[in-house]
This record gives sequence, structure tokens and C-alpha cells, in this order.
Amino acid sequence: MSVEVLKVNEIFSSIQGESTWAGHACTFVRLQGCPLRCHYCDTSYAFRVGTTISIAEILEKVQKIGIQVVQITGGEPLVQQSVHTLIRALCDLDFTVLVETSGMCDLQRCDSRSYKIVDIKTPSSGAADSFMESNYDVLLENDEVKFVITSREDFDWAVHVAKEKNLNNKVKAVHFSPVMEQKSMDEVQGCEALDPSLLATWILDDAPWAHLQLQIHKFIWHPSARGV
Repeated sequence: MSVEVLKVNEIFSSIQGESTWAGHACTFVRLQGCPLRCHYCDTSYAFRVGTTISIAEILEKVQKIGIQVVQITGGEPLVQQSVHTLIRALCDLDFTVLVETSGMCDLQRCDSRSYKIVDIKTPSSGAADSFMESNYDVLLENDEVKFVITSREDFDWAVHVAKEKNLNNKVKAVHFSPVMEQKSMDEVQGCEALDPSLLATWILDDAPWAHLQLQIHKFIWHPSARGV
């Protein structure tokens, strides 16, 4: 019998900085690899760097850390097919499992006991049209969606999509996150930051049902710090 493995960039514990789980202690399992090249990507170090680890070893590391909430992230974690074995195994062990994904892969394969946090790419992201349309139909009421906003164009587009797909009534939360400055590096183009107060004004005027989301881990620690 073959041993299932995953390419892992890092495993660490931190404070969850995004979604409705923000503020919770959380173990992060960051997988290697992503076919997207979002202009604002802050984890480009995970594109190509990682270690092949068996799922049994990953579970052992997570259990040793001992935090109830576990987030599987990347990169884009769902490009590795064995990730679904890991998700199921963590759910079987009664961990609360968050799966952060761009939605470019089929979400229907994710264990229904997990909580999907789906980052729908906006027009200015550099990865527009990467979202698999059929994924809108498989979102569950405890899932969450996120739009990273770089401009008014992104905001208007996100509002349109959220209304058209009835996301506010379909999922637990719809997050609008102001992009933070990202310098050009590696394979990432980079982008300028969007003032959170400007996005807040747009939300108050045109989308009061949306959640303004700030990446609180970048306020706790330096924005470019790794392993936090």
C-alpha cells in the first residue's frame, strides 16, 4: 500500500488573522504550490519551496501542537489531490478544519465537515476568471467568501457578484479586505495598498451587509513576518 504524501511549505501555530475565526489560536498547514500569480500575493515563498511529508507525519505534528483549530492553506492547497485525505483525517480526529482556497479547484471534494474560506479573485488581482463557476453551487452555510479589494472597480465588481450569486444569504460571511502594499518580488507583480477607511466608506454606502476584514496578524507582527 502506498503512503500518501503532501508537499508542505511550513507548519506553525499562530493567531488566525482573517475570517470570522480571526483572533482564534490556530495551527496552519501551508502546502507548496500555486498556479496563480496574484499581484498582492504575500506567500510567494510557497510557490516552489517545500518538503514532501507523509500525511501521518503531518497529523502527528498537528496533534503535538495541540490547537483545536487547523487551517490548511497555501499557495493553493487543493491542487494537491492528497489534501482531501488530510482534511478527512483531521475531521475524523475532531479538529475544526478551515480550508483557505481560491476556488479554482472543485470544492465539492472537500469534506463537508470542513469550513471553506474562499478567496474569489477580483479583476485587478492578476488572477481574474480563475474561479470555477460550479463552486458557487456547492458553498455551504458555514463557508465564507473573501474579496481582496484593490480599487473601486474591484469593489463594484465584488458587490455585483455577491448580489448576483446571493452570497450573503448562502454563506456565513462575505468579507471585503483592503489590499495591503506588496512589493514586486519573485513572480509577484506587486501592488499599492488601499486605504481601509476608503473601503469602509464604500461598504457603508453600498454594501452594509459585507464584513470589512483586516489581516490582524499583520498588525500583531511585521507584515512580512513568516511563521505567524
